[in-house]
This record gives sequence, structure tokens and C-alpha cells, in this order.
Amino acid sequence: MKAPASTIAAIAAALLLGCVSLAHADEGAPAAAMPPSSAAERLQVAEPYIELHTGPGRGYPVQYVLERGQWLVVELRHTDWFRVRAEGGAAVGWVRRPQLEATLTQAGGARTFRDIALDDYLGRRVEFSGGWGHFQGDPMLRLALQYRLGDALGVELVVGQVQGRFSGTDFWHVDLVSEPWSDRRLSPYFAIGLGRFDNLPNASLVDAVRVNARLAVATLGLRWHLGQRYTARLDWSLHTALVSDQRSTEYRSLTAGIGFFF
Repeated sequence: MKAPASTIAAIAAALLLGCVSLAHADEGAPAAAMPPSSAAERLQVAEPYIELHTGPGRGYPVQYVLERGQWLVVELRHTDWFRVRAEGGAAVGWVRRPQLEATLTQAGGARTFRDIALDDYLGRRVEFSGGWGHFQGDPMLRLALQYRLGDALGVELVVGQVQGRFSGTDFWHVDLVSEPWSDRRLSPYFAIGLGRFDNLPNASLVDAVRVNARLAVATLGLRWHLGQRYTARLDWSLHTALVSDQRSTEYRSLTAGIGFFF
């Protein structure tokens, strides 16, 4: 039986609300401390002083101050706070990332630390997205679930529904996704896949025939990292319904939507 558009929309809304709830829960939970990118790295204070707090937060009091020219060692990272130890073990405390980025490396260069949100984006594995657009001029709803197999390769399951004036269409396909520049905030990608296509004409039409066929899809897309765990997506797809060995029908679609990764 064909699912009504309201049912598909309700499922999409429930999934998106669930993703938002997970995101808020994740943001509210304390992040586990992790070692910095370079273990036991020595840095020299270049500013007049650096404040060492008793804990990773502005609410913790300053317990020690390191002056210009002193050396420190980075031990742990907790969100945008770093636990450091003064060389020689004189003091241990937590320093905010902006202050730590004002230090110098042993080579005399400035030290930068990547944003934790960017680390999450680069390490993403699963992404759920929902989009709305047009399929041959008719309104279309598109849902996708992608799993990254590697830095530039992934597999994605796509389901969609189109509500036209004279017929309704359901389809699904599984795609192989290539994303060569997945480490960039604005990242293009290409996908090809296979699936099924089901077009059901309105009952009021005379001599209308239902079409249930194999489906081949090619997609060009663009992903934009909005921040935190959210992305925006733009997808243009060419759908080829293989009605028979001698006949195929092509459809084009364009959708825009929001994604959530974890």
C-alpha cells in the first residue's frame, strides 16, 4: 500500500527531532579529556603572562601565573581548555585555547589548535539528512542515511516520495558516494546508485498503468558544515527508471535540506 505524504512527513519530523535531541544531549554532556595532537609538547609563553586555572572553565579560580619566557608542557585537552604543566613541575593548571595559541613552539613559530567542532566534523561516520525540493516540477521529500567507509568514500540509503497532480511516486536507492574534499567546510560530492521506482497514478485516471521498475541514479551534491553537528545539503539527481529492456524514463530532481552527523 502506498504511504501518504503526511505519514512520510511525520516520520521525517520525528527523526529530525530525535537528532536534535541527541545533539542537545551531546552538547550538554561533559566532554571527555583527550591528549592533544602532540603529546608532551613544549611551548614558551610569548605574552606578558598566562593564567593557570584550577579546572577547565572560567568559573575556576586562577591558581598560578606563568610569565613571558617560561616553558610549559601540554598534557590534556577538554573542549577548548588544555591542562598544562610548567616545566620543572612547578605548577599544573588549565589554560584556555586563545591564551595557549599565543605561545611559541621550540622552533619559534606560533602554535594553533584546531576547533573541537571541526574535529567532530572530520571524524563523522553517520549522517542523517532530510530535504525538500522538486522532482520534474512536483514537490518531493527526500530522506538519506549515510555511512562513511573512509575519508573520501561512503554508502548512502535514500528514500523519497513525490506527490504530483496525476500520480504519486515512491522510490529508494543505495548509493556509493565519493567526496574527494571531505575535510573542507564546503565539500562537493558525487554518487551513483541502484534501487526501485514505484509510480501509482490517481484512481480517477482512465487506463492509467502503475509502473514498478528498477532505478538507476546519479547525483551531484554540495555539503556545507554549519557548525557543531549540523550540515546543509544541496542535491541534484538524475533518476532513470528502467521500465523494460527496451524502454527507460528519465527524471530530474533538486533538493535542499539539513543534516545531522555523529
